Amino acid sequence: MVGMGPDTAGTGVGVLLRGWRERRRLSQLQLALLADSSARHISFIENGRARPSQEMVLRLAEHLDVPVRERNALLLAAGYAPHYPEKRLDDPAMAALRSGMERLLASHDPYPALVVDGTFQVLAANRALGLLLTGVAPHLLEPPLNAMRITLHPEGVAPRILNLRQWRRHLLERMEQQVGLVRSEPLRALLEEVRAYPEPPGAAADGGEEDITELFPFALPLRIAFEGRVLSFLSTIATFNTPMDVTVSELAMETFLPADTETVAFLQAAVGTER
Repeated sequence: MVGMGPDTAGTGVGVLLRGWRERRRLSQLQLALLADSSARHISFIENGRARPSQEMVLRLAEHLDVPVRERNALLLAAGYAPHYPEKRLDDPAMAALRSGMERLLASHDPYPALVVDGTFQVLAANRALGLLLTGVAPHLLEPPLNAMRITLHPEGVAPRILNLRQWRRHLLERMEQQVGLVRSEPLRALLEEVRAYPEPPGAAADGGEEDITELFPFALPLRIAFEGRVLSFLSTIATFNTPMDVTVSELAMETFLPADTETVAFLQAAVGTER
């Protein structure tokens, strides 16, 4: 609908859409072509002169790759009800999802794996991950567990990470990217908290970056000192394709693959699962 007058909808959806378009570095014409619309209509929406339909909001959000939670925010800003539900993971409707994740985690033993939500709270983990948490301060293991706190806190895993500066930089960049995608105050507060953690005593001055690059030229490993040996892992992250629920859209399964034969042998013996 055109001709409502600036901000007649009283929502600011146009401002939000403009922000997402600029973040994706698309012109109004480029977005219009993707969404089967016109640059004029996109301009009217962004300037508050036109109220987009619910279908148009969802179409633009899809082409702008807007996170599911923020798609609901766009709909609310345009005066519509949220389109995507947000069920708790323990909701009966999520039973099949929980069961599938538990099977995936168990199948990854004897190598560590965990599932986190959008604020990096640990929702599930396998037995192998527990092995790596040996020596972590009890207060960090009280629910709700947070993967970033456990990893980077001076009383967590951090003192045993041999390439801490590299791994810390990687994790902070990952959090910064996520903060840039979702307007989450808890996530922003967590980022500021872990960023302020002091470096554990004895951390290597250079993190051994040159040596690690020579050993692992293909990807950054996580190297942990454990019981007189060094365990080396490569990290992968999996998310759900085309999620239709806010909770599901923010789930991430992180799996740690052994980066050398010594790590494989130790974990197979320690966790007791043959691969």
